[in-house]
Amino acid sequence: MSESGSYNAVTYNAVTWLLDRNVEEGRGAKLAFTDTVRELTYGELQTQSRRAANMLRRLGVRREERVAMIMLDTTDFPIVFLGAIRAGVVPVPLNTLLTSDQYAYVLADCRARVLFISEALLPVVRDMLGRLPDLEHVVVSSANAVVAGENAHGYKRLSDEIAGESSSFATVATHADEPAFWLYSSGSTGMPKGVRHLHASLAATAETYARQVLGIREDDVGLSAAKLFFAYGLGNALTFPMSVGATTVLNSERPTPAVMFALMNKYHPSIFFGVPTLFAAMLNDETLKHEGCGSRLRVCTSAGEALPESVGNSWKSRFGVDILDGVGSTELLHIFLSNAPGDIRYGSAGRPVPGYKVRLVNEAGTEVPDGEVGELLVDAPSAGEGYWNQRSKSRRTFEGHWTRTGDKYIRDADGRYTFCGRSDDMFKVSGIWVSPFEVESALITHPAVLEAAVVPEADPEGLLKPKAFVVLRADAKTDGLHEALKEHVKQKIGPWKYPRWIDVVDALPKTATGKIQRFKLRETN
Repeated sequence: MSESGSYNAVTYNAVTWLLDRNVEEGRGAKLAFTDTVRELTYGELQTQSRRAANMLRRLGVRREERVAMIMLDTTDFPIVFLGAIRAGVVPVPLNTLLTSDQYAYVLADCRARVLFISEALLPVVRDMLGRLPDLEHVVVSSANAVVAGENAHGYKRLSDEIAGESSSFATVATHADEPAFWLYSSGSTGMPKGVRHLHASLAATAETYARQVLGIREDDVGLSAAKLFFAYGLGNALTFPMSVGATTVLNSERPTPAVMFALMNKYHPSIFFGVPTLFAAMLNDETLKHEGCGSRLRVCTSAGEALPESVGNSWKSRFGVDILDGVGSTELLHIFLSNAPGDIRYGSAGRPVPGYKVRLVNEAGTEVPDGEVGELLVDAPSAGEGYWNQRSKSRRTFEGHWTRTGDKYIRDADGRYTFCGRSDDMFKVSGIWVSPFEVESALITHPAVLEAAVVPEADPEGLLKPKAFVVLRADAKTDGLHEALKEHVKQKIGPWKYPRWIDVVDALPKTATGKIQRFKLRETN
């Protein structure tokens, strides 16, 4: 994409638009990233990314080959990620919460030549690294400054490898439609799938959601609970702020309420990117100090799973700021359905983001009218090229211009879309579709319930009925609670939708993005 916003069909490297343009336009001294240990200006990031590109060339990594990143959210992440793209190399950021077996699978699957890994995460992978024939180098990122040349557990240290490289590098003349990076799906129903994303896709998300819905500005300071290895987090904390020369606060720790409130109190972000479970937890934690943390806050966003209406209303009441609930996916790189400033209805996913088209279809592929449940298909400028080495799954998901989301929605007469559940989560009770999310949303409006998950369970006659798993608030009273919750749901959403069985649990199984893994709950039945 040129500075005027149009693509050159022959050559286009995403780093030129994301990073170099900011320096050329006079923002070289502007703070791009801070991770509480180190600050990085746009000019410093440009220099370091060039050195990283030279390092990759010295290590023998060629254009289009992959390098894996098991890296916490520190300033080293954008250096490696953008340095690889500058060199025409394909970075593959990986979930930092995977198991050793999952890492072994993914590293072998993407055939990474180099692994960049945060020092704290080395113990998870060390025992299996020698069994990966394609992996030639391991480069360790340290959160804190170290003595030059200090041993990095027998591996190369990133700071040392970059320090000796030239700050000059001719950015590789890649194509707009060339794979720039891969992201692996969250793997909520199996091993992760590698989604190949193109150089043009980063700008596509910035020019649509970030500019036209979020309204991001150069003076914004952003804080994202979702990590950079997620599609949602990558847009929040890298693509969007860099598209306008804004600043990002990176958080390498788990995004607990205590951690996020501390960062908000220290940095006073103007945009906070959260997820429903975190918003609920922050609202529920009355012991934490958050006075003044929203002094500059002008907008919040939510994705990963539908935001319950009660959470959105409570957050607005507490902090005076709306949450723009939206829907995105790894396959489509960021949000494609969203509420917008001045156009918010909590409980709804909103309308299509400008630049995206959506439709709802039934099992026969026929579009459904307003008021009927259908699977959501999206025509997106940021859609992935396909899954790596999974042709059959690619053909089922990527259908020409349209991408199947696997999510069920209903559209109202105003053109708003409301989430009903994953296609494999929906079930019928007395011949009527029941959305687990709808029942869960009703349950958490009860003052005793913090979180809830609903799955189908067969009754003695073999007919499916809702079964609920609930996490209670610390002060919840349990006397007569089961019957009270059943009656609460009947009154809220209808007598046939109430959970016939309710199990109280300490926690619900979730993916690293905070999505409830209902399939694990179904397996326990």
